[in-house]
Amino acid sequence: MSIIKKIILLSIFIPIISVSNSFAEDLKRVGKFKDWEVMVMSEASGKVCFAQSTPVLQAPKKNNRDARLFITFRPAEKISNEISATAGYEFNKNNTVLATSGNNKFKFDIKQQGFAWMTSNKKENIMVKVMKKGSRIMLTGYNEKGSQTIDHYSLLGFTKAYNTAKKACS
Repeated sequence: MSIIKKIILLSIFIPIISVSNSFAEDLKRVGKFKDWEVMVMSEASGKVCFAQSTPVLQAPKKNNRDARLFITFRPAEKISNEISATAGYEFNKNNTVLATSGNNKFKFDIKQQGFAWMTSNKKENIMVKVMKKGSRIMLTGYNEKGSQTIDHYSLLGFTKAYNTAKKACS
């Protein structure tokens, strides 16, 4: 199971069900900052810290999906500012996944197992700067049938969540 899938499953089910101590030790909630929360996870390869958010608005409204936007730090792998997203479905391989904030547009290059990632750390760093200054970011994706979805994420609390996740893994 990929680390992102593991993170989503853990972050969804920990608040809902009582879990065994060994399971709960894998993922720890560090804090909640407005619309963002910070989690730390221990893996065999080392500590993983991330900030995540869920959409404040989804379109189409009738299609309830478990969408999330992440920014992840993995110091053991020398990875920082890794931006990833899931719309709660498998992305269509023929269409672009795009994040938009104001006049800024960011294309996600890799789509697999229901997640999208960027391949350029330079673009990720620019997107982080935009997210720190912005109030909202929209993620547009297409499901396997070609239907478009748009998830609106609030950026309230992003800077504090980002700084907390980064510090937790420094």
